[in-house]
Amino acid sequence: MGDKLVLVTGKMHGAGIVRESGSALLTEQDIALFIDNGADVVLVPAPGTIPGMTVERVAALIDFTHQRGALAMTAIGTSQEGADRETIRQMALMSKMAGADIHHIGDTGYAGLALPENIFTYSVAIRGVRHTYSRMARSVNR
Repeated sequence: MGDKLVLVTGKMHGAGIVRESGSALLTEQDIALFIDNGADVVLVPAPGTIPGMTVERVAALIDFTHQRGALAMTAIGTSQEGADRETIRQMALMSKMAGADIHHIGDTGYAGLALPENIFTYSVAIRGVRHTYSRMARSVNR
């Protein structure tokens, strides 16, 4: 595919598969397989979103991903994107501490959209108010 597209792959939760749950959800072997088959970005669960995915475990997966030459995206895809602001803030900071290059927040809020106040809270936590407002005000046409 070359430079014409970005291939993102990974796992944000086990979707009810018992043997693929907790810290065993995603392994270094999985990540190596993804990258060896062309993945540019590997998606990993954000710390605190599933049992066993601690900051340390996610950081180890992200370090491995970076060593293999890919970017890492942490994801909140477990309906926790609809949690209170403090929970969102904690997940954002833990994802940043773990080394995430890209952050994903799911769509469990009203009408299939994460709660706007949670998107704002996440953004302020990882980049501050100045950069958050700058991004909000910037036109996509520039």
